[in-house]
Amino acid sequence: MSLVILGLSHHTAPLSLLEAMTLDAAGRRTLSASLTGRENLTEAIVVSTCNRTEVYAESMTFHGAVTDIADALTEVTGVPRDELREHLYVHYEDRAIAHAFTVACGLDSMAVGEAQILGQMRTALRESQKSGHAGPALNTLFQQALRVGKRAHTETGIDAVSVSLVEAGLARAERELGPLAGLKVLVVGAGGMSSLAATTVSRRGAAGLTIVNRTFAKAARLAERTGASARPFDDLSAALAGADVVISCTGSTGVVVDLATAGDAQVARGGRPQAYIDLALPHDVAPEVASLSGVTLAGLAALGEELSGGQTPPQVSEVADLVIGEVAAYLTSRAAESVAPTVAALRSHAADVVAGELTRLDQRLPDLDEVARAEVQLAVHRIVEKLLHTPTIRVKERAVGGQGADYAEALRELFDLRPGEAATASVPPPERGGMP
Repeated sequence: MSLVILGLSHHTAPLSLLEAMTLDAAGRRTLSASLTGRENLTEAIVVSTCNRTEVYAESMTFHGAVTDIADALTEVTGVPRDELREHLYVHYEDRAIAHAFTVACGLDSMAVGEAQILGQMRTALRESQKSGHAGPALNTLFQQALRVGKRAHTETGIDAVSVSLVEAGLARAERELGPLAGLKVLVVGAGGMSSLAATTVSRRGAAGLTIVNRTFAKAARLAERTGASARPFDDLSAALAGADVVISCTGSTGVVVDLATAGDAQVARGGRPQAYIDLALPHDVAPEVASLSGVTLAGLAALGEELSGGQTPPQVSEVADLVIGEVAAYLTSRAAESVAPTVAALRSHAADVVAGELTRLDQRLPDLDEVARAEVQLAVHRIVEKLLHTPTIRVKERAVGGQGADYAEALRELFDLRPGEAATASVPPPERGGMP
């Protein structure tokens, strides 16, 4: 069995394609069910955010897994395979583990170092656990990735340099409209990104903060936490008219603020300047809104360009070093676990042989005194331990070096421990690349 990751992100695909590939909770469940029902895949977890859609899978064969995942993505999203081909990346085994840890730490995010991905990966794991699509391999991988991500945020200074998409959007709004302290802000939505936006705006001290959401109770709860006011979704038009800055990030599959609605808000405002920050995917604000006089619109693509480039901060290098160490430790632990059944079987076999021989000794020498019997038993156990010590150490060393399977198989054959065939995987391509 082998780990395979197939996906696309803001690094490899245009936002228009990411938008088409973004899956809500129901879509993720549908894709997971489709994946685990295929011949080459035994476990699957789907991570789909505004910046990436990735499938983590435990597979029987590499090439078969890639084909199955690509087919399932096409069937569920409706995006043709040929359109996906040039934008997909593949990670296998060691590189897949490193990628999972890197993603969890926020190093692969559009806003480097952001912590929201931790919650998104945790949600993906829980969804797959609930549906039964995540087994022991992916459970272990994701639990470890989440632990590594938490370490990155608690043990390094990555939070001090992780400029979020929200911060980038607010900075752009301030360049156009002036300091946030003099601006009224409207947040549309009450999910994870909207909560981050509201919290950031509240912390930075805007002149006013309003939350609008389709479910008013959620808007009210977020407003209570951030010192904002909440309004029902039916009041969206009026709320837009009263806002200098509009931050929108809902889970809607269609446009929330269209050209006509934004135009009416501008009329009501008397043409005073207004900034829209659209953090949703699919987008919440119609692109045509940017054509309105006095209105600026910043979407994910523009904000991503602002956040990219530049020199690597030392804190990012520190997290990268952390990931390298954690990957090495994980591989060592997993290698040892892979040969543990063979080691246990070898020791069990030896214990059975010792027990049988000591029983025969008792039958042949029933009058042997207890002191002598204890000495004989101790001597036999010591001999067996010494004989088993080197094979046990060697099989663990070989496992870490990637040769554990052959060595374990040799032990099983030599000692007739556990008949059976080991699972095989076809050889992956040597370098990261697109879909074959």
